[in-house]
Amino acid sequence: MRRMVAETRVHPADLILPAFVREGIDQPVPIEAMPGVVQHTRETLKKAAVEAVEAGVSGIMLFGVPEDAKKDAAGTVGTDPDGILQVAIRDVRAEVGDDLVIMSDLCLDEYTDHGHCGVLDADGRVDNDATLERYAEMAQVQADAGVHVVGPSGMMDGQVGVIRDALDQTGHEDVSILAYTAKYSSAFYGPFREAVGSSLKGDRKTYQQDPANVRESMRELALDLEEGADMVMVKPAGPYLDILAKVAESVDVPVSAYQISGEYAMVEAAAEKGWIERDKAILETLTGIKRAGASTILTYWAVEAARALR
Repeated sequence: MRRMVAETRVHPADLILPAFVREGIDQPVPIEAMPGVVQHTRETLKKAAVEAVEAGVSGIMLFGVPEDAKKDAAGTVGTDPDGILQVAIRDVRAEVGDDLVIMSDLCLDEYTDHGHCGVLDADGRVDNDATLERYAEMAQVQADAGVHVVGPSGMMDGQVGVIRDALDQTGHEDVSILAYTAKYSSAFYGPFREAVGSSLKGDRKTYQQDPANVRESMRELALDLEEGADMVMVKPAGPYLDILAKVAESVDVPVSAYQISGEYAMVEAAAEKGWIERDKAILETLTGIKRAGASTILTYWAVEAARALR
């Protein structure tokens, strides 16, 4: 009876799997802070994509992890057609075609030796406009590799408009943009930085949003939509359900929420201690995110949850 009258339902098609692919490894590398999640080889990434399709998951968000020696101040490997992310996009597209929506992280932080999401100026600050030029190049090479959706996550002013123009001018009008609209400067990103081998020194408070602010997110939302975003995102998900609900009520485009690494790690750690019921907690968190208004949810439990929901 409870199932029959449930007001909110999470469906496998609502879920998107974030996945990491690392250059120069021949076996998957476990991520210590995220039990059950690995840095994939090219081959195991293809298998993970197939599993996602079979489970009914709709999308996969790809993050590239280059060799440390290839990182530089401008993140040039991020725009190399043979860089790890572009190669991975081609691999997954060849493996599953259009059966899975292939998304790519469009940001420089994985590829820079300083770990920031953009190019730095002479004073060591992120140069917004110089970074936008790099993002335009990234969009083009990712689209050339066959991605369906790009996800600009750097929170630079004007990034959606510049990327839309770059895609349209190179014949990639059909590539969609999932804008990281409300990306907060959160304490819950720690495990992710291990996952992508981040070289970050300092923090990203100058370009990510203050957790105390709501109106700032709504301004960012209006700008992203004006610039041509096809979908918008709130990140993290759990600590910002109020923001997610406000965004969802304000727009007529799909709204995504990213259940990030720290949210995942907390549940896994508490479950390992026997303090919570793991499987029930996973589905409860996903239901809460969907109830708050998310159209789609990026979660590291995507395949496992999809199988449980079928």
